[in-house]
Amino acid sequence: MKIIANNYQAKDIVRMIREWTELNQKEFGITLSRSRDSINNIENGRNRMYLNDFLEMCKKHNVKITIERKK
Repeated sequence: MKIIANNYQAKDIVRMIREWTELNQKEFGITLSRSRDSINNIENGRNRMYLNDFLEMCKKHNVKITIERKK
């Protein structure tokens, strides 16, 4: 699946990646050394994820990030 990240909020992208992994919040949190509550707070917009943590999450779950300039 391919998404255009500009069309989504960061919290929604984290949720999509978790759903692609078919893990629940607790299981997904374990892969990132975070609690279920931490993942829940990110997905609900109460907490933010640092860019480095986001990139590490993508790397661990084989998510390709492509950045291109709009024409």
